[in-house]
Amino acid sequence: MDDQIVVHGSIERSLAAAEERSAKEKAFEPQSHPRPSLSELSETLDDIPHEAIQQRYEQPSNSHFRRVNSKTIVSFGPDDRDNPVKWKKTRKLLVLLTGIMQVMNSTVGSSICSNAIPQIAKEFHITNQQMLVLPISIFLIGYIVGPLMWGPGSEYFGRRRPLLIAFIGFMIFTLACAVANSYTSLLVFRLFNGMMASCPIAIVGGLFADVHDDPTLRGRLMAYFMACTTFGPVMGPFISGFVADVSWRWCFWIGLIFAGTTLPLVALMPETYAPVILNHRARKLRKETGNSNIVSPLEFESRDIRTTFLITISRPFRMLLHESIVSLTSLYLALAYAIFYLYFEAYPIIFQGVYQMSPGVSGLMFLPIGAGAVLACFVFIWYDGYLARAKARQASWANIEEYRRLPLACVGGPLYVISLFWVGWTASPNIHWVIPFLSGIPFGMGYLLIFMAMLNYLTDAYETLSASAQSASSCTRSILGAVLPLAAKPMFDRLGVHWACSLIAFLSLGVSIVPFAFIRYGDRIRKTSMFCQELKRIKEAERNGMAQDIRVDDK
Repeated sequence: MDDQIVVHGSIERSLAAAEERSAKEKAFEPQSHPRPSLSELSETLDDIPHEAIQQRYEQPSNSHFRRVNSKTIVSFGPDDRDNPVKWKKTRKLLVLLTGIMQVMNSTVGSSICSNAIPQIAKEFHITNQQMLVLPISIFLIGYIVGPLMWGPGSEYFGRRRPLLIAFIGFMIFTLACAVANSYTSLLVFRLFNGMMASCPIAIVGGLFADVHDDPTLRGRLMAYFMACTTFGPVMGPFISGFVADVSWRWCFWIGLIFAGTTLPLVALMPETYAPVILNHRARKLRKETGNSNIVSPLEFESRDIRTTFLITISRPFRMLLHESIVSLTSLYLALAYAIFYLYFEAYPIIFQGVYQMSPGVSGLMFLPIGAGAVLACFVFIWYDGYLARAKARQASWANIEEYRRLPLACVGGPLYVISLFWVGWTASPNIHWVIPFLSGIPFGMGYLLIFMAMLNYLTDAYETLSASAQSASSCTRSILGAVLPLAAKPMFDRLGVHWACSLIAFLSLGVSIVPFAFIRYGDRIRKTSMFCQELKRIKEAERNGMAQDIRVDDK
């Protein structure tokens, strides 16, 4: 079987197999022996195959211990306060707030200079129109490279360390952009800024999953996370449109101030990744007892870091090539994402060119997109509740995987297409600016519904491999998002506003059939998917292993 499948579930299968052998051993009886001191624990661990050691520890904890071959595996107990899903609400709220603020910093940073381009061009004497798109496009190139580094890194070092390092780096390169003395240096700093900014985009979804095991609540938090990825870019033109009149550098100074207010939250956020927390616990126990056989589940796995890292890096590309769900979803999201960033070039053409607005006022034209995103969140929450009620009354359709998320994309796709035709054919000096202005509402609503539905569908379909599936989608859409805006100025000059908007509307109409196709053929596609079927077998093996664990521990 491919290495990319073996990584997931290997620990559980190893534990289950080893414990089946260990089941024949007689469990240690705590009632017949006094509790040992800490100095005696090292010797005791080697003699206890399946009992929770904390019952005999002089300072009991909630840890659970299992003997596997010569190793003692430490894991969370049922009421372990160090387990992120058992944390208090205030601690979870800190994680939520920190994640959302980091995403807002990253996404605002992507478009923070969009309405300051004329001032930047004037200072650095840039006249080439394609060159003027680069401050935003090259930031998105950082979004391509960054997740390949931060995602796997968070699986070895935990969530907190990469997020803190990346956020400090984000602040440093934002400062560098503010003091850049050439256009080339500005572009280089924007590239590294994008790489740093991609860290929360890649990790925050996992951050929420670490601390919440309720699928309904987790889905709603993901909706808020994706809403932030829409609100942030919309705020950028609004800020730069007014600030650039003072100096384009103040766009980045304001971004740095915003980041400075977020830094204390990032610094105070605790580690949330359970395998890394258990690594720290096992390391502490080894130091206290002198027993080198105490390990965490992650340490028990024999695969070396280099091999696992290479597998993790290559898996998204293999999924993109061989998995129809991943490739078609990535295509749909890539086009929607690219059009979203193309709007940062198209809106100045429409509202500054057709309606003669100032950069500051034209930046306000993005606000209906944010309003549409808010409406999309309400629709998501309503549908989530509707689905829960349908499951409660045992409606047959509610158990079909494709119906859990995709109907939202079936609504969002047509809204997205309508908004493109709307803005294209109403942007005229003879029509009041409010009419194309309002087209942003269905645009923002459709855009976010598409993303919430399709990304959650990837998560549902690939579960433990969903990070790789979403990395494939992220890289694809970042590539198109960086390239398509380069064509905005030539396309609008050649075709005009009406037909340029119509062209991207027809392209969006073509790919909007993807969620409908998944509803019709998704079950058949998943049955022929190597990844989906192997994940199904792994889940069955894990359930069997867990059942064996319960039977052994009860002895």
